[in-house]
This record gives sequence, C-alpha cells and structure tokens, in this order.
Amino acid sequence: MAPLAKAFIGSYVLNPYFQSFEHAVNLAAANFIAEEERHNRSKDNPYTLVRTHNVGMTGIMLFARDPDAVHGLQAAEVGFGAGDMANKGAVGLRMLYQKASAEGDIRETELTFVGTHLAAMEWNLEKRNKNWESIVSGLVFEDPRSVTLAGSALPTPAEDSEEGQALLKPDSNRRALHDISIYKPGTQLFVAGDLNYRLSKTSPTSESTFPNIDSESPHYYSRFLARDQLTVEKSAGRTLHGLSEAEIDFPPTYKLDILASDSSSVEEGSDGDHVKWSWAPHRWPGWCDRILYLDIPWWARSSSGPAKGIKVAVYDALPAVRTSDHRAVFLRLEVPVLEPSQLMPDESAYDTELDPDRGKTPDPRIKLPFSIDLQSWEHRAQVKKWESIIGWSMLASQSKQGIMVLATILLVSLGAWWFRSK
Repeated sequence: MAPLAKAFIGSYVLNPYFQSFEHAVNLAAANFIAEEERHNRSKDNPYTLVRTHNVGMTGIMLFARDPDAVHGLQAAEVGFGAGDMANKGAVGLRMLYQKASAEGDIRETELTFVGTHLAAMEWNLEKRNKNWESIVSGLVFEDPRSVTLAGSALPTPAEDSEEGQALLKPDSNRRALHDISIYKPGTQLFVAGDLNYRLSKTSPTSESTFPNIDSESPHYYSRFLARDQLTVEKSAGRTLHGLSEAEIDFPPTYKLDILASDSSSVEEGSDGDHVKWSWAPHRWPGWCDRILYLDIPWWARSSSGPAKGIKVAVYDALPAVRTSDHRAVFLRLEVPVLEPSQLMPDESAYDTELDPDRGKTPDPRIKLPFSIDLQSWEHRAQVKKWESIIGWSMLASQSKQGIMVLATILLVSLGAWWFRSK
C-alpha cells in the first residue's frame, strides 16, 4: 500500500495513500448508485471511511454507508517477515454492526476482517502455511497475558484421553484466549489478501504448459484449479482452517506482464479500454489474491434455519492496472445479522465436534488449530520499535539532506564513543 520506509513509519505519513484509496472507492461506488439516490443523498461520498490500520505494507480500511451502525472497533496486527518485521504480515479489524430488522428492532452482529500478505515464491509453500499459523496464534485483539488468570501457558492434553477431552472444554482461560483470536466463536470472520499460493513448488521452465483463457482449450485455466496450492493445503487441514471460498470463475491473478497498448494479447473480456496483459513466463500463474469467509456454523443454522447461511453474490477479479502485476479480487456477500449469542456453540456442539469417533477436525470456533502466543503483544511492540528506526533511516537515506544528517549523527556518535574510551 506504500513504500517500505513509509510503511514502517506508519502514522500520518500514510495518510496520502489511504486518502487515495478512499477517493478511488467512492468514485467507483458512485457509478453504481441509482440516479434518484444521487439526487437525494446529502453528501458526495457514498461511503464513509471509518477506520484504517496497517502493519508494514499491508493495510486494511473499513468503509460504511452508515458509520453510526459501527461500534466497538478493535484492531490487531502481527508481522512474520524478516525478524518478524511487517514486510509481510496481517492486520485485523473487529466491530459490532447494528441494523434495524423488518419489525423495527435493532439487531447486531460481530464482524472480524483480516487482511494479509503471505510469503512469496513457489517453493515457500510451507512458509505460507507457517504464516497462517502466526496469524492464528498472534493476531489477537487483546494482550493474551491480560486475559488469562495467571498469564501462563495452557495445558495441551492428549485429545484421545478422557481427561484431555474434559480439558478441551472451554474453561475460563481457554475461553478468554479463544475470544481474542480471529476464531472467536461469536464473530463472523472474513480473510482477504495476497495469499501467494501457486500451482507448483518449483519454478516453471520453458517447456511448462501455462493456463489460458480459451474455454475450448485443453489448457483452459479452470482445469488448473486442481493444482492450486491453497485448495490442496486447505483440504489437508494445513492452512485457512474451516474457511469457505466461493467458486473461482476467473483466471489466475498473478504474475502479470503488462503489455503495450498495441499488443495483440488481451485480457479476458477486454473491450479495448482495459489494460492488456499476459502471464510472466518465469513465475507459475496463481490465484494468489483470495477472499475467504467462515460460514454460519451448523449449530446456529439448526436454530435459525438454512436461509441464515452466508450467500455469495459475486466473486471476481477486477481489470488489470498498469501499476501492479496482480489483478485485485472482490467478493460481495449477503451476511445474516446474527447476534453473537446465536453463533455461540452450546454443550452439544462441543460434544459433537470433539468426539474422536467423528473422524473430522473440530470447527476452529470449538478448538483452535494452533495455540495462542501469550507473548505476541509484547513481541510485536518490540519489533515495531525497530521498524520505526529502519523506516526513518531508509527515508532519510533517500535524499542528500537525509544522508548528511545520518552521516553527522554517525560522526557525533563515533566521536562520543572515542572520547569515552580514552
């Protein structure tokens, strides 16, 4: 979302970047608003920017048609780049959203949004899965040490023992830690970003067969979905646990080579006005850019009816732009306004999900796939100090004046050290 130096500094230096996105969102949204609504609305911007948050170069922005409907905002972040810095990381927002029902009463539901950028390169499959583990264990909305009774690690009993099954039930410490995680039982979860999963763990060769956009071709892109790393790893229970994804009906979104306007290669459905592209030959194309969601659990559907599940309206990729080698994706959903209490599992849900004879991995709202890192907040605060130092140093080194200031500071520091050592 911004150059690394400014991203590490954060705060006000990122405002121009957030403002550009805000303008783009409202400009695009205005094109889809009915003409009569345009005449009746009191302001030019259809959406209000309610909150922004970033972790390094990964940012999240919350827009609302009615900002008064959003309450109790919380933010969370975790870095898992070099030295756990946020050149790669994840950021989250959690809130209560209120809406009037047809009967006139006010209902509310809790929404959790996660934006992330996982490890790149074909061969980094295991690292991407490890990044997801870092999100589950470290992207928490309160300090884990403050919500546990003693601030100590929880036991991890053998799940197949009778004692182990008892301890897996939500005692006060375990429930408190689960409630600050992304898998809080009473929340609705959405995860989006550059997840970087590809079609292979090795780089393509000159003999490799790439997908194409010709539906009559034996190499039509939909036939490559079986090789999608995310689909395989999720099915094996190694990443994005419990999350659902709408049907993918768009070509791989990475890595694009942007072509000259007079090129004969064009994107799918191009009408001549869109940017033309082809897939870069040195990277496997991949559905890197994805949006997933945690669907309504069975125990909530059984009481609320099947119509209360999340409904997908559109899941698609946007046209390519000249400033990126990715195509952005978007997802439009109809999400039921279910109270957190309606989403909470009851005793029978715990018994069913934790039954060892069931042969299925428990729902992550019942049992987390990874334990919470009790030191996550303290560790993140320490790393952010280094990010700030690195960010300011990088920014200063980009100008002659900045280099002179850095050189002066270095000389003064060396001089002070020399005088003290005499």
